[in-house]
Amino acid sequence: MGGTGLVGEGPLFLADFALRLLRVLVWLSLWRLVFASRSEAGGMSLAQVLTYALLSEAFGELLACKTWIESSFWSGSITTRYVRPMGVLAQFVAEASGRWAVGLLFFSVPLLCAGPLMGIQIGPVSASTGALFVLSLVLAVGVGLAIEFLTAAGAVWFELHPSVVCQARDALSVVLSGALVPLALMPWGIGRVLEWLPFASMASAPLRIYAGAPDAGRLLILQAGWIVVLWSLTVMAWSKSRERMVCFGG
Repeated sequence: MGGTGLVGEGPLFLADFALRLLRVLVWLSLWRLVFASRSEAGGMSLAQVLTYALLSEAFGELLACKTWIESSFWSGSITTRYVRPMGVLAQFVAEASGRWAVGLLFFSVPLLCAGPLMGIQIGPVSASTGALFVLSLVLAVGVGLAIEFLTAAGAVWFELHPSVVCQARDALSVVLSGALVPLALMPWGIGRVLEWLPFASMASAPLRIYAGAPDAGRLLILQAGWIVVLWSLTVMAWSKSRERMVCFGG
């Protein structure tokens, strides 16, 4: 339902993919300009940064983990989900997975195939690196979903407008997760601090592993730890905030 709902209104959904492709080309050009006078920065070479940037956009929807739960508060549709024979959070995950599948099929796969045409090495350093990346990507989605639902529960508990809270969360995650700029390239050692935060486990960890980070084991353990902590908080927060929920519309 999530996938067909995205493509059911015609090919207009491809316009978003075209804009994302344009953004990729702009970022790749900017990184080439930055590295024009240097061989590496922050321990990363130009080839690693280009691969990092391409993968960040190719798997952008998975790394962002948006379920659009805040819109269900505004429309009032959240109330009908409680009478369905499926967990509320599981419904949002299932619908988001359908939309992500469409993006992977129509955008991610073509973009990755076009990588060599843009002079970017797409293949992982080794088969083990590719396997660790897949595992890290799954853990990243788990961390991202926990943050998404925990943010929504916080909006309910403190009676804040969910859209405002989620927009603030999106703005923070783009910068702090390393999805936009690799944490290793941030000045004054800021990235070394940010890599311990849960946002870094959403994007930076899997992208660094794919780029050949030597501390892949530590990154995976950190991701798993954040999943345990964040999902424990999410379950507790939803059980306590459910009866405080106020919906519009419907």
